[in-house]
Formats: sequence, C-alpha cells, structure tokens
Amino acid sequence: MAEPLQIHVLSRNARLYSTRRIVEAGRERGHTMRVVDPLRCYVKISAHRPEVHYKGDILDSPDAVIPRIGASVTFYGTAVLRQFEMMGVFPLNESVAITRSRDKLRSMQLLARRGIGLPVTGFAYSPDDNEDLISLVGGAPLVIKLLEGTQGKGVVLAETTKAAESVIDAFHGLNAYFLTQEFIREAGGADIRCFVVGNRVIASMKRQAKEGEFRSNVHRGGAATPIRITPEERQTAVRAARIMGLNVAGVDIMRSNHGPVVLEVNSSPGLEGIETSTGKDVAGAIVQFIEKEGKAGKTRTKGKG
Repeated sequence: MAEPLQIHVLSRNARLYSTRRIVEAGRERGHTMRVVDPLRCYVKISAHRPEVHYKGDILDSPDAVIPRIGASVTFYGTAVLRQFEMMGVFPLNESVAITRSRDKLRSMQLLARRGIGLPVTGFAYSPDDNEDLISLVGGAPLVIKLLEGTQGKGVVLAETTKAAESVIDAFHGLNAYFLTQEFIREAGGADIRCFVVGNRVIASMKRQAKEGEFRSNVHRGGAATPIRITPEERQTAVRAARIMGLNVAGVDIMRSNHGPVVLEVNSSPGLEGIETSTGKDVAGAIVQFIEKEGKAGKTRTKGKG
C-alpha cells in the first residue's frame, strides 16, 4: 500500500457518483479524502505565500487535488485550481489542460495539427458564408454544434440544406459561436468512450443512441456496453489525451470509413457509465495514478498557463 496522502476533490456535490467513487477509492487505499466546493473557495494571490481559503478557513496544502469542475464553472474552477498549482500541489489534470480541452475549436485545431483523425469541421462568423460553410463539410446531412454545449446539448443533426440554414441562422441570431461537422453515417449513431489514465486506456464502452436519436450520450437515453477497441483506436485515444495535456480523459471516438475519428476529449469524464458497463474500478485506477505520479511541485505549468 502506498504512503497515505492528503487529497482534495474539487467538486460542487459530494453525492455525485463520480465524486463519491473517487472518495471511496482513496479511503480504501488509506488516503485522507476531502471534497471541496470550488465555488466556496477564495484565493489570496501573493508572490511568496499564495493561499486558498474555504468557508472562512485557510486550506492546508494537500498532496494532490482532483478537479471535477463542471463546464458551467470552468473559469472560476480553473482559477482556483491554478492557485493550488502555484502552491506546488499536484493536480490530476492541470488548469491549462482543462481550459484547452473545454474550448472545442481550439482542441480540434490542436488535434488536427498533430494528425489525429477528426470529422471534417467548419467554422465561420459571417452569415454570408452559410452556403460555403455547409458545403465545406460535405453538405447535408451535417451536424451543427454550439461551442459551449456539453452532454449533447446544443448539438443538432440537420438532415437537409434548408434545415442546416435555419439552425445556423438561429445560432447567428443568438450571437452564438458554433461548428459545422461532417455526419459520420456509417457509425450508426454509436460512439466509443475510451477512458484514459496516464498512458493507457483502462476501460472502453460503446454508446448507442436510442432509436430516432443520433446523440449517443447516456444522459440522453443512450445504451452503454463494454467493447474491445483496436490498437489504432487505443493509440488514437492516448495520443489525443496527451496532446491536450490531460492525465485523465474521456476520449470519444467514432468508427468511420477512414479510421477512428475523435469527437471530443473530456477533462472531467463521468465514472458511472464506464464503471457500470465494464465492471472496472476506474476510480481506483485514478487514485493509483496519483500515488505513482503525484509528487509535490510536479506541475508542468506551476499555475503559469
């Protein structure tokens, strides 16, 4: 058994399955686990003694921090995480990597630059370019995604050019940024969630959209089953997480006629679907990674990113 560690889990709700499982796994291995709501943290920014305060008290510096920061609080949550990094605390995922992965456009550009397979994607500002933007990705049917969407929200399948133009006009009317994306018909409404810890895919599941739905998210009624992935898919998932700078990631892949394509790299992947469908102790693997790698001051950016 590893030397006991003090580990903080940055989470807004201690009762969430993922948070609860991580805490259980840590305690089973002899560590002191504490759930800390990042929105109740406040920071003292100082050149010599940076501090994190929590509900009126100064938080002692833990050995490691596990960020479970929701997309809606990314800005504040990563600011708090950055403060821990300035204090030399080891983060499971670094603030700069989380911010990078939450920006759908930036993350796709980074992955494309390194040769990772992706659905053909378009991005434009002016409504005058709608027609060309649709043709860039092969025309209808196509997928239109809000840049700020999560868990399948703000993702629309436009089956005709007219439908695509209507959705794009609506998003323009809301002053919302969005992507157009090639529709991978041959995937049949299924994708694969690869759960990466360190340099390994430790579990993978196939998510199949329910009938009449193209989004495979479990939150939307998609069915999850364990799946054996190919060496190419395994390598793609690990490389995608590494390019984002994430130690732990949920990499979503689709099987296309031209090989695996990455849809998204998630920096706070949920544990319930993957543990339930595969029977694997994913939370335990996360804690074991921290035991092996979680040395004080071992943050690459040290809060500078």
